[in-house]
Amino acid sequence: MRRLILALAAVAPLVTIALLVAGRPWLGIAVLALSHAFVLVPTLVPNLQWLGPVVTRFSTDANEVWLTIDDGPTGDTPAILDVLDRHGVRATFFLKGDLAAAAPEHVRAIVERGHTAGNHSQTHPSGSFWCLPPAALAREIDACTDVLGTITGSKPLLFRAPVGMKNPFVHPLLQARALALVGWTIRGFDAVSDRGDDVPRRIVERLEPGAIIVLHQGRPWSATTMSAVLEQVGQRGYRFVIPDVARLKTKR
Repeated sequence: MRRLILALAAVAPLVTIALLVAGRPWLGIAVLALSHAFVLVPTLVPNLQWLGPVVTRFSTDANEVWLTIDDGPTGDTPAILDVLDRHGVRATFFLKGDLAAAAPEHVRAIVERGHTAGNHSQTHPSGSFWCLPPAALAREIDACTDVLGTITGSKPLLFRAPVGMKNPFVHPLLQARALALVGWTIRGFDAVSDRGDDVPRRIVERLEPGAIIVLHQGRPWSATTMSAVLEQVGQRGYRFVIPDVARLKTKR
C-alpha cells in the first residue's frame, strides 16, 4: 500500500499538468488532491497502516492487556511507580530523550522496578513530527535511543510517534533500526483533562484481550487517574502484562 501511495504522489503532478493542458483543470485538481489525501490521511490518523505497520494489539488467549505510559520521565515518576507497585502492574514507559537525559535516575528506577522503556522521540515535536524530513526524523529517533541506551545499558525495541502521527519517511527509518512502531487499542484522553470517572470509563468500555492501553504522566491528575484505571480494569478480570515482541500484532 505504501508503494502505491508514493507512486500516486509522484505521478499525480504530471497527470495534473496533462489534464490542465487538455482543458480539464478541475479533473487535474481532483487527481492532485486525491494523491495528497492518500499521504496526509495515514500521516495524521494514528494507527492507520497505509504507510506501514503499526502495532495495535498483541496475541493472547487470556484476559490480558498492556499498559503503556507516555511523556516521561517527569516529576511524578516516583508516584506513578508507587501506583503501579500497589496494583502489581508492570508497564512500558515511552520516554522523551531530553527529559530522560535530565532525570536519568527516574529512567533507572523505571527499569529497576520491572518496567520497560520505549522511544518517544528526543524532543517530542508534537506539532511538527508529522512533517519533518528524513534527517530530522532520524535525529529525533536516534538521539532518544542513544540517551536510553546510555542510561539503561540496552537500546529500546519499541517506538511511539508523538501524538501517534507518522509520515512516509518514518517506517523505513524504524525498519532500518529494528524498531517497532507501537500505537494503541484504547486511550482515555487523560492527557487533555481529567473529568471525574471519564478516563476509566472510556478505557473499561473498550477492554478486550490483547488491548494496548495508553495513559500519560506529567499531569496533575496522572497518578490518581492511573490508579482508578488500574483498579477498574482489575475489577473486570483483566491483568496487565508486558508482551514479548513476538506477540505484537499490527492487525486484528
